[in-house]
Amino acid sequence: MSLSIEKKEYLEKMCKQCRIDIVETLHHIQTGHPGGSLSAVEIIITLYFEKMNIRPDQPKWLNRDRFILGKGHAAPALYWVLAEKGYFPKEDFKSLRQLGCHLQGHPCANTTKGVELSTGPLGLGLSAGIGIALASKLDNIGNYTYVLIGDGETQEGIIWEAAMSASKFKVDHLIAILDNNGVQLDGTLAEIMPMGDMAAKWRAFGWQVINTDGHSVESISDTIDEAKTIKGMPTIIIAKTVKGKGVSFMEGKNIWHGKPIDGEHYEMAMKELRGICR
Repeated sequence: MSLSIEKKEYLEKMCKQCRIDIVETLHHIQTGHPGGSLSAVEIIITLYFEKMNIRPDQPKWLNRDRFILGKGHAAPALYWVLAEKGYFPKEDFKSLRQLGCHLQGHPCANTTKGVELSTGPLGLGLSAGIGIALASKLDNIGNYTYVLIGDGETQEGIIWEAAMSASKFKVDHLIAILDNNGVQLDGTLAEIMPMGDMAAKWRAFGWQVINTDGHSVESISDTIDEAKTIKGMPTIIIAKTVKGKGVSFMEGKNIWHGKPIDGEHYEMAMKELRGICR
């Protein structure tokens, strides 16, 4: 079911504010990963505010949908959403990655409410997500497990071992989403390790593949609805995105994968982002 005009505008407003808060916080703490966090904003917000069946006041509710951030360095985007949903106070977001704070540089399930799996080692999220989805299937819960992976992450062998397993076991309540921004820590995918026809690879491993615009909340919403109709096989949504989306000098630049945001660049970014929000 397509988003209403009101819901679409609401989600887009949330995305804009999320980007502002991420840049402000990462500038303040002088650490963190801006590029990959900004590329995943629409995906995570659409899941949590529109698609996922969750109860923030009951974070361990058995029938909840699960979200796993395979590309754990994009934790700022996830933390912002969890705070907005009420898993913990919004003020905590400002203490991200500080000594003694429960919001670590990569998600930690032991310290942060709402985090389903501690991630950071690339490829881990999809493998664990398959196990979680299979356990839910055995328990007849009927929920969905969503795993957000990065395209640099697909260079990991564990991803393709997991892909084979999901296909073999027909894990149809597993939906992977690929944040396909084309850029990783040290350069573009084409420079570091070309992945070729990504859709063809996943199809060859027995997955249903759906393409979407990763910066359109409406397109993401419709694509997730389509993915839920697929039975007997896992589905991956290839979401075309831009690393550093929303800040022109960060867009498509690998240097902003984990570079601290200095004062000059912070002012430039705020001018762009706040202009968008007017």
